[in-house]
Amino acid sequence: MCAELRPEEVRADGRIVIVGASLAGLRAAETLRAEGFAGRLTLVGEEEQPPYDRPPLSKQVLLGKGTAYDTGLPRRRAVEAEWRLGVRAAALDGAHRQVLLSDGGHLPYDRLLIATGTRARPWPMPDEAALEGVLTLRTADDAARLAELLDAGPRRVLVIGAGFLGSEVASCCRERGLEVTVAERGQAPLVGALGGTLGAFAARLQRAHGVDLRCGVTVTALTGRGGRLTGAEFCDGTRIEADVAVVALGAVRNTEWLDGSGLAAGPRGVACDAGCRVFDMYGIVTDDVFVAGDVARFPHPLFEYQMLSLEHWGNAVAQAEVAAHNMVSPGPRRRPHLAVPAFWSSQFGLNIKCVGVPSFSDRVVIAQGSPEEGRLVAVYGYRGRVTAAVSVNRAKWLEHYQYLIETAAPFPPPPGAADRHEDAVPMPSDVPDPAVLSHGPTVALTGHLPDRRLIWLRPGGT
Repeated sequence: MCAELRPEEVRADGRIVIVGASLAGLRAAETLRAEGFAGRLTLVGEEEQPPYDRPPLSKQVLLGKGTAYDTGLPRRRAVEAEWRLGVRAAALDGAHRQVLLSDGGHLPYDRLLIATGTRARPWPMPDEAALEGVLTLRTADDAARLAELLDAGPRRVLVIGAGFLGSEVASCCRERGLEVTVAERGQAPLVGALGGTLGAFAARLQRAHGVDLRCGVTVTALTGRGGRLTGAEFCDGTRIEADVAVVALGAVRNTEWLDGSGLAAGPRGVACDAGCRVFDMYGIVTDDVFVAGDVARFPHPLFEYQMLSLEHWGNAVAQAEVAAHNMVSPGPRRRPHLAVPAFWSSQFGLNIKCVGVPSFSDRVVIAQGSPEEGRLVAVYGYRGRVTAAVSVNRAKWLEHYQYLIETAAPFPPPPGAADRHEDAVPMPSDVPDPAVLSHGPTVALTGHLPDRRLIWLRPGGT
């Protein structure tokens, strides 16, 4: 949190609307009140539930260690807001500063925060997606239904996509003693986020735990009988029988409601500056519309000002706090969102943690431990400097590597730990083009290209 502002330095009145009532929306609302905003505050959320925590849905909930509806987010403070839950934002009228709602209502604002996040990418064949037993995992309702299906003891579970979500689901299935097949279009699990070296490690790990892992294949059809899933067909001509299929093909950013708004919003998210102010479609920064969380695209100087799109719990919190601070602060008191990305995953008995952006790399080195012992730190570099580190059951070293990232330390890193391999040889990081994967990486480098082409008409000419 920032230092206290004097009352005269806070834009304390007016109307602020937050579209998105999940983690980022809640933390932004709390920060606004903590920093002195005393005006009217409204939060709009598509789900009827109050804000809840999503990471436990693919971990504890699927293992029966809690229910999907017991994951509510703790409140840091009372936000004294109007909650509009169970209603979607349908459109944005920027000219008149109002959010149009799906129930026909509208909300005027002086400042707006977009925190609409993402939704699960559905199975592309609607008839097959409608089969009983086919589902995605994003919401508490999704998790409750999947836990119920797993409790029933299906003969086999099919997981389509081996990113972090798909891998965590597969891990829970094996811990329950269920047979599971994982289909991954890429060369290995987690390859989109961590590259080929750790992807190969993840593949060995899954197979060692009894997963029927099929890489380099796609599911061509989900089959059913009487409206229920019975199995799947693969591009290599093979088939399996399955009672449950979890579609883990990545996320879709919730930006459709912004079509026609004039903002730089599209399938890759909502583009903003480092202070979370949204760009319009011509690249001009707005001063009354901000964005935070999974739906945001923002530049980061540690990664050559590439526009990053992150689906991380920690990023949603940090960015929401920065956005809220800047919404009520004068220009000289605003601050940038420059936090180093970090995320974690628990699967197959291992704790995987990451700092930085592994996909922003050309080389990787196993700096500590080894894949054989199941405890390691992999350090990633790009153009001769450290850009990321991933630990497997060795998280205590990540603070050291985060410092190397923040200081643009040279790659490969010098020995800085007792068990650092003196003869460690950097290898190609083997990060694939995300376009060839069946799931989205946890970090997307979206470059500098606009979301649409603009046609400029000059007066008096063509």
